[in-house]
Amino acid sequence: MMRRPSRARIMLATATALALTAPGALGQESTPPAPPTNLVAADHPLDGGQRVDLTWNASPDADSLEAYWIYKAIAQVGDAVVDDEHLEWEYVDLVAKDKTSFVVRDLERSLPVKDLKKEGDHIVNVGDLMWNAGVRHWDDYREFPMTYQFRVKAIGAGGVASEPAESNTVVPRRQWFDGDRFWLAVITLILAGSVFYFISQARSGKVLKVRRIAGLEAVDEAVGRATEMGRSCLYIAGTQDMNDIQTIAGITVLSHVAKTAAEYDAKVEMPCSRSLVMTTARETVQAAYLSAGRPDAYNQDLIYYVTDEQFGFVAYLQGHITREKPAACFYMGAFYAESLILAETGNNVGAIQVAGTAMPAQLPFFVAACDYTLIGEEFFAASAYLSGEPDQLGSLKGQDVGKVIEAIDSKTFGSPRATPMVAAVTPMMMPIATYIKDVVLV
Repeated sequence: MMRRPSRARIMLATATALALTAPGALGQESTPPAPPTNLVAADHPLDGGQRVDLTWNASPDADSLEAYWIYKAIAQVGDAVVDDEHLEWEYVDLVAKDKTSFVVRDLERSLPVKDLKKEGDHIVNVGDLMWNAGVRHWDDYREFPMTYQFRVKAIGAGGVASEPAESNTVVPRRQWFDGDRFWLAVITLILAGSVFYFISQARSGKVLKVRRIAGLEAVDEAVGRATEMGRSCLYIAGTQDMNDIQTIAGITVLSHVAKTAAEYDAKVEMPCSRSLVMTTARETVQAAYLSAGRPDAYNQDLIYYVTDEQFGFVAYLQGHITREKPAACFYMGAFYAESLILAETGNNVGAIQVAGTAMPAQLPFFVAACDYTLIGEEFFAASAYLSGEPDQLGSLKGQDVGKVIEAIDSKTFGSPRATPMVAAVTPMMMPIATYIKDVVLV
């Protein structure tokens, strides 16, 4: 009785037969495929000078190919041409066999002088690669444009490569407009157009509706209470200098608070942690008192410098609040670890507290311990809200259009495409996610 061979034996015999008949088996060598023809390199249009477009005609053996391999080399730096024996070919990427074009990315557009050194009649790269002479006016050069050359090899069965097809030399050049930023340019034009439109509308007398901000509406209440109780108002413009945009926004709110205090005959005291902030605050408060018709009531000694040291400043404020018991405390600016210390101290003495900051980590403390809090954009919108000037209101409304566009864009395009990538990262999704992150949502 004949025994039937097992399935494992059949598979082993089949694999052995295939191995023996494959190219290269038993001394049989694979034949290299024919190389591609007519390889052309051209500068990529509308980019920053870091890309080159490659096109070629498919290899005559395209049906039996596995892929194409792309290589690049620096052929020239400035006027210095690299000898053929000194060309260093660097592998770039692999392209599918049915493709006849490729975009080489992330190329260096130029080589700064600091990366080269001159020895005799030759320019020597820091990597000890010698270039033949060509730069005549060495001191006149600041950067050398880079010239590239490319090769494409056809890869057949078994990884056998064809002879390389060489391209012409090409210099990547920076264009007047980067095509990758097209949508950013569109959004910028829409945003700028919206700002100009709303400013013109406001100047023509049209009333632009701005959402009521409770924290700013409470300024009159807080200053009025201080007047009734015969106590002062304490104003803190953060702990940063005048180069911080939050400090500038805090000084803007200070102008309104000081004007209200002048009208109510209340006292505004402002300790400062920066001397430049003190000087700016004095000028702002003096102008506010003059605008209110009470220049004689202005006292510059109520605005004074304490110390630049963070917790030394906070310690002084904590003691001052405890001793003086101000009826109203305003915290408007950039705050850090001192936010909760100040807010809790003011809360303990029963003061009405209004805070405003764009520091996300400190907002929860102000919200918990203060009566009113200006959150992020509300704080920066205070100037337009309080002044009512047409230019500022129009700019504020125009920026709102940009926020709406950004919200629609991120929700409509960003989230649906980025969420699947996070759930399952695949090579196909990576270019889409990168484009959304670097171009659409930039």
